[in-house]
Amino acid sequence: MLSRVAESLYWLARYIERAEDVTRLLAVNFNALLDAPLADNGRGWRSSVAITGDESLFAEVFGQAQTRAVIEFLLWHSLNPNAVMTCITRARENARSVREQISSEMWEHINRLYFLIREVNRERVLDSPTEFFQKVRDGSQAFQGVAAATMTHGEAYQFLQLGQYLERADKTVRILDVQYTGVSAVPDGSAEAALLLIALLRSCSAFEPFRRTPGLALTTASVAEYLLLNHTFPRAVLFCVNRCVAALDAMDQSAAPLAAEFPRRALGRLSAELEYLDIRDVLGNRVDEFLNRLLVRLNAVGDDIARTYFNTRVILPSERPSQQQQQQQ
Repeated sequence: MLSRVAESLYWLARYIERAEDVTRLLAVNFNALLDAPLADNGRGWRSSVAITGDESLFAEVFGQAQTRAVIEFLLWHSLNPNAVMTCITRARENARSVREQISSEMWEHINRLYFLIREVNRERVLDSPTEFFQKVRDGSQAFQGVAAATMTHGEAYQFLQLGQYLERADKTVRILDVQYTGVSAVPDGSAEAALLLIALLRSCSAFEPFRRTPGLALTTASVAEYLLLNHTFPRAVLFCVNRCVAALDAMDQSAAPLAAEFPRRALGRLSAELEYLDIRDVLGNRVDEFLNRLLVRLNAVGDDIARTYFNTRVILPSERPSQQQQQQQ
């Protein structure tokens, strides 16, 4: 497979997943703050921007974190590289460049999603955004389902899986990192703690799966362990890392067997460490350091994948195979 094609498939999946994650965060936060005191609104919306890592840009463009400003910034603002409109536009352009690799159903679906976001009445959405949030989330999740149902599960599909699950692991870590401080500041068992933990779980689409798991109490430690270390929940970090490992293992590594070891080794080591992690060793004052290191390692895996598979330079025989390539973002 051409490196250009692999890169487009990988980023197509990452952008679709990112758009769905951002929209879900907006929906959960919007509903959680409907009945909250006005003093909590600014703090709640700031956390939504913090999860995307764009606090400085938001402060420069809008200043204070208010409902309409945050929704506009995260959905459409042209300066925001992680805005939902930007993600879907980039996903569509990547899909256009690999039309021969994806199914016609996938192309039609991403087109519908693109025009839904581009042509919606933005003022109406800012006044009442709940239905629009649901449509974007449904569209993003349906695209992933269409890909699984209509695409041969060969090498091209594995690059989609790799991008999707690496992006998903990144967002779960970011959500937990930003929201853990507020949750841990209130005592477990209180009504306030329960509301915060439910919002944290809903931010990862994990509330119902968590409540259906036998033996789990709604405590900070249990929620953190579930989102980090669960083997079966599809947004838990360990699950996502294992799916990335499986995607790499399913690829044909004959073209670059030595170079391919770098991302596989990094993911395998991370999977093993999470597998045997005792959650009590990283909670409390140590959780920020642990989550920051975890995020750095996930980003390093993304860099390894880029260097290994997406190098579009002409490499002379005398040059080493691991060359820096130009990433889309």
